[in-house]
Amino acid sequence: MILQESGEMYLESILVLSKEKAYVRSIDVCEHMGFSKPSVSRAIGLLKNGGYVTVDADGYLSLTENGREVAEKILERHTMLTDFLVSIGVDREIAAADACKIEHHLSDESFEAMKRHASAQKNK
Repeated sequence: MILQESGEMYLESILVLSKEKAYVRSIDVCEHMGFSKPSVSRAIGLLKNGGYVTVDADGYLSLTENGREVAEKILERHTMLTDFLVSIGVDREIAAADACKIEHHLSDESFEAMKRHASAQKNK
């Protein structure tokens, strides 16, 4: 299954929520993302069928190894891009919104180059 941008956003949200809460349910994802229960339910079903998420008998969501790998990659991109944009003078809220748009489309090569540049700037 090829993951769409929205699927990546769901995985990132589940990862973020799992760092804040012991257990994550679909309703938590609804509230975090501002989406309806039917939309989240459909997305979770697709992610489950794709092998990215598991849902236990109590309705708790867990990322599979593959799901966690994707979520961590997207979260790293989001965090680094937000920080990068803030460092060049963009308001944090705008930077976070822009990072969310960029993170799904940026090539690995460009992202790695940005990380190297940001790291070199910190070490100056």
